[in-house]
Amino acid sequence: MPLIHFLDTGLAAYLLKWGNPEALERGAMSGAFFESYVFSEIYKSYLNAGKEPPIFYYRDKDQKEIDLLLYQNGVLSPIEIKKSASPGKTAIKNFNVLEPVTREVAFEGLDSLKVEIGTGSVVCMANDFLPVDKKNWYVPVWLI
Repeated sequence: MPLIHFLDTGLAAYLLKWGNPEALERGAMSGAFFESYVFSEIYKSYLNAGKEPPIFYYRDKDQKEIDLLLYQNGVLSPIEIKKSASPGKTAIKNFNVLEPVTREVAFEGLDSLKVEIGTGSVVCMANDFLPVDKKNWYVPVWLI
């Protein structure tokens, strides 16, 4: 399913006539703006390094979604974005939809394709880099 992010959140807030940071922070769209901000910072970091951003979005027919998927060197890393200081383990609940991807898949002309699921991240308002579980981490937004 497609998803569109507005890369200039300041311009988007202006167009919505949200004239101050408090209106943006407390508004109904604050989570969406936070998600767009995180996406744009990750996207721009690849562009500034002269690389094509390997960024994807996942949503299936059951409405399970993962905000960002980074695919580099055969490793798929899921990223969830939450505007919360402590989002809890429910933030990574949809990461399990990627488990079937770790199987070897046979294709005509190719022996097999295996995609490894890498470390997952929850980009949030936490103060420190903290583990969610053995394979996923809370990443403070200020680190991106």
